[in-house]
Amino acid sequence: MNFKMKAARAEKGLSQQALAETIGVSRQTVVLIEQGHYNPSLSICLAICRALDRTLNDLFWDGHKKSS
Repeated sequence: MNFKMKAARAEKGLSQQALAETIGVSRQTVVLIEQGHYNPSLSICLAICRALDRTLNDLFWDGHKKSS
C-alpha cells in the first residue's frame, strides 16, 4: 500500500478522481497505485509529485536501507 501517497492526497483535499483528472489517468489507476497493485511509470510518478507538492522520495521511497 502507498500510505504516503494516500495521506498526501487527503492532505491536499483531493479525491482519487480529482487526482486522476489532474495527472491524466483513470481513477482506477490511482486506486491501484495507492493499493500497491500497480507500479506507475516515472512520468506518472512525477505528475503525482507535482500535483501533491511532494518529491519522489516523499511518496515512492520506502526509506529502508539494505545492509551490505
